[in-house]
Amino acid sequence: MKLIVIDMQKALMDDELYNFHGLIENLVKLIAIARENRTEVLYVQHDAGPGTGFSVGDEAFEIADEVAPREGEKVFVKKINSCFGNRDFTAYLEESGDKDLMIAGLQTNFCIDATVKSAFERGYHVILPEGTNSTFDNPYMSGETTCAYYFNEVWPDLFADCIPLEEAEDLLKNNA
Repeated sequence: MKLIVIDMQKALMDDELYNFHGLIENLVKLIAIARENRTEVLYVQHDAGPGTGFSVGDEAFEIADEVAPREGEKVFVKKINSCFGNRDFTAYLEESGDKDLMIAGLQTNFCIDATVKSAFERGYHVILPEGTNSTFDNPYMSGETTCAYYFNEVWPDLFADCIPLEEAEDLLKNNA
């Protein structure tokens, strides 16, 4: 199993994210458990392009300090919503032979959704722990409603196993 942490970048660290503090707390905990049990943690950052303020070299592009990678942990950069748009990321997963991916990060209705569906299409077993992805309010739904909609309606039974956080923690502990 691999834990994939998506787009937890400084530009998106904002109290306006649904359950912002809970998200950080849950991710810090999952990352620590993964590391303690030798589950590889992979990081992915979104690059919106030069001049956007959200690109390689910009402070806002950097991964938030609370969940930052340790030395030696792999970091991939993507330019589209799905992590699988990065060929190095895709090749790395294929070479590892690991088919279980625990996915967490930002934003539920954009990069998380695109990555979940891309992983599913490639035959990966996707695991989504509750409370480990988030998004902002939009003109149609609150961030809370958006997260609940994807977690309870879009992903389960087809694209991913949507599980309680405690169950995800147990999976990581038993993955060693």
